[in-house]
Amino acid sequence: EETTCGPLINKHGLHKVQAHVEEAVANGAEVLTGGTAREGNFFDPTVLGGVSAGMRCFREETFGPLVPVCKFSTDDEAIALANDSSSGLAAYVFTKDLGRAWKAAEGIEAGLVGVNEGVISTANMPFGGVKESGLGREGSDVGIEEYLEIKYICMGF
Repeated sequence: EETTCGPLINKHGLHKVQAHVEEAVANGAEVLTGGTAREGNFFDPTVLGGVSAGMRCFREETFGPLVPVCKFSTDDEAIALANDSSSGLAAYVFTKDLGRAWKAAEGIEAGLVGVNEGVISTANMPFGGVKESGLGREGSDVGIEEYLEIKYICMGF
């Protein structure tokens, strides 16, 4: 089966992915797959191992085909690592244990959480982040609320 990965939005996006990979590798991470910029705005889907919480690829939204992998000992530690960021658009949890899935999904501070799913955005569901990743939601019936003004009127005759 063949997988296709489209280009990044522009050269700035490409350079950001490249900078995140280079900074991580310079600080001890290992490229497990990918890591190469291609002609145009293409960057190979990349997985980095040995990533630490202080690396830019772990702390910033890359918006590119980059997965930083960081080891953890407990579920609470993993949730704390995920939440130790100023970003919170989306998070992904992969597990065979439903209890762990619920604990992580409820504990992680993100606007969207995918559990055992890589594509979690759809037009009929609200989309938006928390922290510096956004305020409010777009899409679905929840998105219309951003355009409404609510008025409370209390009368006493």
